Amino acid sequence: MRRMLSFVRRAVDDYEMIEEGDRIAVGVSGGKDSLVLLETLAEMRRFYPKHYEVVAITVDMGFEGMDYSQVEEFCRRINVKYVVERTDIAKIVFDIRKEPNPCSLCAKLRRGSLHSAAQAENCNKVALGHHFDDAVETFMMNMFFEGRLGCFSPKSYLSNRKLGLIRPLLYATEKDVQYFVNRRSLPIVTSLCPEDHATERENMKKLLSDLEKSNKGIKHRIFNAMCKGEIDGFRLIAPKPREKSDKKSNG
Repeated sequence: MRRMLSFVRRAVDDYEMIEEGDRIAVGVSGGKDSLVLLETLAEMRRFYPKHYEVVAITVDMGFEGMDYSQVEEFCRRINVKYVVERTDIAKIVFDIRKEPNPCSLCAKLRRGSLHSAAQAENCNKVALGHHFDDAVETFMMNMFFEGRLGCFSPKSYLSNRKLGLIRPLLYATEKDVQYFVNRRSLPIVTSLCPEDHATERENMKKLLSDLEKSNKGIKHRIFNAMCKGEIDGFRLIAPKPREKSDKKSNG
């Protein structure tokens, strides 16, 4: 827990993601990333200097057989309110629209449902579980498939919704997240989406993994390039100077 807390605390401080009195909706898909983020933010409430509240929100897409009862029990244990937003997204995407490339529409509908649920819970911010590897993969996908330099932002604001979006796992790699999951008893919910693991993102993940084997540290160099180029709000954060002690040295 301490290692993950250090990643999240540093990202939150570097990008000023949390302010006094925030009520933060954590988008909980049931996957490892969102559950790690949820537990870490819930734990950080105990000592973070700015008081904030956490609400967990799951957008149920309507796939038959999805069971979030263990997530609900987990939220009770960590003292977090849990909300399940029931939707017909699966029916709209696969049965009505019969989308040949469903991921884009699905993501748009899920975002809209999550934001609406967050507003209904009087939340002013939404926390998403995107981590270091997600950022690098998104940057590379935008460059490869759209011919542009871009990524999601560490922190942004939706003026039409009056909601802030934050990504506190930004400094944690996928290996860090998986290590945390292996050490904790998190109620992972397996996705029943037929398109799961059959996306361009999975292809990019494999490409970067192969490149990392022959070019150790390449993902970190890409991430640093994003920060140096200040891509969509990423930036190099200078170390904060240590406060000088008022005590005089006895030596």
